[in-house]
Amino acid sequence: MTAGALTLRARIYRHLEPTAWPGGAMSPLNQGIVALVLLSLALFVLETEPALSDAWGGVMRWIDLSVAALFAVEYGVRLWAAGEEPPFSGWRGRWRWVIQPMSLIDLAAFLPTLLLAGASDAFVLRLLRLLRLLRIAKLGRYSSSVLLVELTVRRCRRELAVTLAIAACVLLISATMLWLAESDAQPETFGSIPRALWWSIVTLTTVGYGDVYPVTVAGKILGGIVALIGIGMIAMPAGILSGSFVEASRVLRRRRVLIRRLRARRRA
Repeated sequence: MTAGALTLRARIYRHLEPTAWPGGAMSPLNQGIVALVLLSLALFVLETEPALSDAWGGVMRWIDLSVAALFAVEYGVRLWAAGEEPPFSGWRGRWRWVIQPMSLIDLAAFLPTLLLAGASDAFVLRLLRLLRLLRIAKLGRYSSSVLLVELTVRRCRRELAVTLAIAACVLLISATMLWLAESDAQPETFGSIPRALWWSIVTLTTVGYGDVYPVTVAGKILGGIVALIGIGMIAMPAGILSGSFVEASRVLRRRRVLIRRLRARRRA
């Protein structure tokens, strides 16, 4: 199908979908959307300055509502244009598109702002500001690196879950051992297992703030062992992620080659 024969939905899809735009660069429409995201984030930061908020608060809120309305229009158009992809055609396909992570992020980028536009409660306004920070995730749609990281984590999620479970067990065991060794000498910091957990966390993550540390001989020996185990606990997920990263890079390269071939056949 030639460019002149493209339907309106196909043309809009080409402008909105980063992988569909020729040349690998962002379309002018997507460049405008990125500019809106950056504007929204700048307003989010500036609104926290009391002097600017008092002087320009009304204007900032109006601009933010306008940006949210534009994001809502973008969401609706994306939902309509998603039918250009066979997996998202029909109402069932549209639902599959709606529950995708990036689609949920797009929804969260405007829906809370529009729903809570007239709210005056301080807590609600703070929550609204926090939700507006999610708009930064919209930039991930236009970055192949973010897609690579997402695919990397998705491919090794089971291994990471096992690593997390092991880390939780080590945390509990180390906190229990230090509670037994240090509870009499330092009841304020090691008087219970929940109190000892803080020391276990900062030690196993190799942070070591130095605010809590063992003073008995047994506690120091156990502390040294836990510190060495912490190095291994950090290295384990790093190795898993690095191996998955290499494999995910290969998958994305093969996917890009396949997409180019399919588009070349369509043009022909």
